[in-house]
Amino acid sequence: MANPNESAITPAPRSNENRSTTPGSAGFKAYISSSWAERTAEPPPAREQAPFAAARRARLSAMYPGTRLIIPAGRLKQRSNDTDYAFRAHSAFAHLTGWGSDSEPGAVLVLEPTETGHDATLYFRERAGRDSDEFYANPDIGEFWIGPRPSIAQVAADLALRVRGIAGLSAVLEAVDSETVVVREADPFFTDEVDEARLRFAAEKVLTTNASDSPFSLEINAEHEPDDHFARDLSELRLVKDSYEIAQMRLAVAATAHGFDDVIRDLPRSSSHLRGERLVEGVFNTRARSDGNAVGYDTIAASGAHACILHWTRNDGPVTPGDLILLDAGVEVDSYYTADITRTLPVDGTFTPVQRMVYDAVREAADAAFAVARPGAVFRDVHAAAMVVIARRTAEWGMLPVSAEEALLPDNGHHRRYMVHGTSHHLGLDVHDCAQARRDMYMDGVIEPGMVFTIEPGLYFQPDDLTVPAEFRGIGVRIEDDILITVDGPENLSAGIPRTSADVEAWIAALTV
Repeated sequence: MANPNESAITPAPRSNENRSTTPGSAGFKAYISSSWAERTAEPPPAREQAPFAAARRARLSAMYPGTRLIIPAGRLKQRSNDTDYAFRAHSAFAHLTGWGSDSEPGAVLVLEPTETGHDATLYFRERAGRDSDEFYANPDIGEFWIGPRPSIAQVAADLALRVRGIAGLSAVLEAVDSETVVVREADPFFTDEVDEARLRFAAEKVLTTNASDSPFSLEINAEHEPDDHFARDLSELRLVKDSYEIAQMRLAVAATAHGFDDVIRDLPRSSSHLRGERLVEGVFNTRARSDGNAVGYDTIAASGAHACILHWTRNDGPVTPGDLILLDAGVEVDSYYTADITRTLPVDGTFTPVQRMVYDAVREAADAAFAVARPGAVFRDVHAAAMVVIARRTAEWGMLPVSAEEALLPDNGHHRRYMVHGTSHHLGLDVHDCAQARRDMYMDGVIEPGMVFTIEPGLYFQPDDLTVPAEFRGIGVRIEDDILITVDGPENLSAGIPRTSADVEAWIAALTV
């Protein structure tokens, strides 16, 4: 088989010839490549998460004997013209390597099958020497443009993992067979190369044997079911967190708590600005960047009726005294683990009677869900417990055309008009972690120690909803906490962030004096 074009592995930098002023003279090239101090950086010790990542790879290896496994980190994604979004490696790659916010775009982890399991090798584009024009002329990866990059030896020591230069992926692609699996979504460009290699292998198999003996499909762009199963298994591998992951979740929650404090302190300023929601978002994002890597997802700073829009991220409205502001935000730490916490705050520091009634009902639903979130329970029972409270309260307020008991019947669900989302989702490297797990492992799965998930009931009364009394319209409330399951029961990781209506009022009063 012909070698794949190297540009498929190491794409050329985007051209800027029509506006480039980078010198190309021989004199410049000779001068810029000379008189640099020798690099003497010692390889670092293995990072804390390296043994945990190795254990995860071992578990994955046992699930796929004899199969080549390819997990790309992904590439930079274009934002506009020649500017890119901040790079974030694919979560499966981070989970299996321990490489988080300092990971390199274009890196690929390969688990090569052996008689006893797999040999893991990380491929990444090693830094170029200063005698290369890449150093000063490649704005994508040149160190003059983006800063120092690690050497192969440094990465190998840091991750306690075999590391090779990116050119070694050519040999991997040559060895690809139809049983090879890849994380398709991580790097669509590289996935195309794997697909082509599998097709070539299948074609050669057909040409050298009886076609009826070949189990391989030659259909172009066909779905590759084993890849889907691989993505599923990688998701399920993260359902139960190890001790390192739990410690990272605690760090993310702690940083998020500081971010909520920051927002409250700034309420006098944000509530006087035409687009106060943007100020709330900016204040929290500042904390996320100072104490972590970034936000784990776009911050929802939804004031007034915007709180009735579940994923309001435009954040361009005012923060008006007398209204509530729903803040759904989470800090992602450098390891990529993220918190996901929501508090609903009275902008002027005091709930109105109706606001308090709604808020207390939501907290009651959250507490009911928390009470059943124990080892051995079924995950969907957490949601069911919250829904009993939501149905009861909305029925009491005269919003339902049937009783609470009737609303809760499987063929009804009238109360869900005011809370259409679920009560819980797994949390970790992704804000909606383990999302590709099978239903019988996720929604119908049994809760185990080491699981981390949210509990986040809410009530949302749209401003034009004629089924609710006028005084309720435009009120949206959600309370979301991050829950760790231990052998002794649930632990609310975010319990230190005030939750009751009285505690929220005291919190605001203490920070806005």
